[in-house]
Amino acid sequence: MPQPRRSRKLWAGLAAALLLCLGLTGASRAEPAPTLAAQRPNIVLILTDDLDAADLSRFPNITNLLVRQGTTLSRFFVTNPWCCPSRSSILRSQYMHSHQVESNRSPTGGFPKFRPLEASTLGTWMHDAGYRTALMGKYLNNYPEGAPRTYVPPGWDEWHVPVTRLYQEYGYTLNENGVIRRYGDAPEDYLEDVLSAKAAAFATGSAAESSAGADAPFFLYLAPVAPHLPAHYAPRHAAAFAGEQAPRTASFDQADLSAEPRWLSERTPLSAADTRRIDRVHRDRLRAMLGVDDMVGALVEALRRAGRLDDTYIFFTSDNGFHLGQHRLRPGKTTPFEEDIRVPMVVRGPGVPAGGVVDALMSTVDLAPTFAELGGAAVPPTAEGRSLVPLLQGHDVPWRDAVLAEFYHPSYSPNSPPTYAMLRTGRYAYVEYETGERQLYDLRDDPAELHNIAATAGPGLTAALAARLALLRACSGPACRLADAAGTVISDTVVSGTGVSLGGGVSLGTAAVAHG
Repeated sequence: MPQPRRSRKLWAGLAAALLLCLGLTGASRAEPAPTLAAQRPNIVLILTDDLDAADLSRFPNITNLLVRQGTTLSRFFVTNPWCCPSRSSILRSQYMHSHQVESNRSPTGGFPKFRPLEASTLGTWMHDAGYRTALMGKYLNNYPEGAPRTYVPPGWDEWHVPVTRLYQEYGYTLNENGVIRRYGDAPEDYLEDVLSAKAAAFATGSAAESSAGADAPFFLYLAPVAPHLPAHYAPRHAAAFAGEQAPRTASFDQADLSAEPRWLSERTPLSAADTRRIDRVHRDRLRAMLGVDDMVGALVEALRRAGRLDDTYIFFTSDNGFHLGQHRLRPGKTTPFEEDIRVPMVVRGPGVPAGGVVDALMSTVDLAPTFAELGGAAVPPTAEGRSLVPLLQGHDVPWRDAVLAEFYHPSYSPNSPPTYAMLRTGRYAYVEYETGERQLYDLRDDPAELHNIAATAGPGLTAALAARLALLRACSGPACRLADAAGTVISDTVVSGTGVSLGGGVSLGTAAVAHG
């Protein structure tokens, strides 16, 4: 991914200097697996597609069975607001600049770009730890391009993934454990319902045929395609949300974009036709999510009947968010605005408080280390996230004060923003584009991101944010858990065109700009 205005080599040198000062250079080793409990929990990840962090109360099963029975992680962010790069981060616990799956299609992204990395993923970690594993639903964009339709990646005991018509919900074809099966257009062929039945059967069935053994706990990666456009919904939900309008948020059809980068400032106001389409898309997305809501209800009930609910963690989130008219943006994603990078995250399970809320900054790179700790799996040295287990259990532990989001602009997506990288702290959203343009929002005073203050903010603030962003963009493996750490300060940093000099060194202390 190109670095705006600065070279990769320069920032990599800065990061290396920081690590040298803190004694973190040298060969990395895999972290030892935690001591296994006598009864290891089952783990379910429900990963929706393009669900923004909107009001989940519209969906009764998600609300009653997950939100009220679990804990909401209110500031949960994606590493990239696009499907395939984001899912690659989930599977590998790596930022985009590390896994280098930069888009949804070849040659910069998609399944073909990820395939060489499949020897070490969340699936192999959990399988090697003795878990019975399954992936059902969407895997990665353009799967199985370059491989047979019957191809099943390593680490997965059960595999039920579309190989055609991914977003159509009817008339698709599934790879079912290496057997190709086509589904038709009957109401019972609705993809979310088919996946729901398969998920319930896997979660409550016998593991006798699995290499993990009959008594093995299970890890289920359940990935419905809703509410991704065209947001097809089940016939039973056709009448829902009639007359519903998309939220008219403070930034909806924003009046003044003059301080914004060119890719945004040149956009025209929304027309009446644009607004009608936005409302129609909003209704269809809500209807499509009712299929996911039914899926959640069926899975929880199946686990309850099988006596496994109390031993199961359920994580509910999305691969990226979605905007609907904010900042004059027609329906879509890929931008650094909150609507696209912040996603819902709810967790229920043993020891997780019911009705709780945790507002620490978290990221999709944290999911795999969390599942690994819960299941006693070894985390490889390539992992860049943090386990959420201590926070879910209510412990006060040292934590990060910044997260990173990155986006690479491919030539086939002309309406997407230019390549950028973003630092999100508790208070600020700071973005650097490859064009040299910047955005900076003070979210405490401007939560709707209406006022880009990059040109007017104090130079000390922007310099500190730029330095933190540079560290995260150059980090790798365990170094990322240093670069994002609360209190990381770069003092008296001098950057030249040929190298990096840390005149005042690097210290750990209070970073005034990062907290909030």
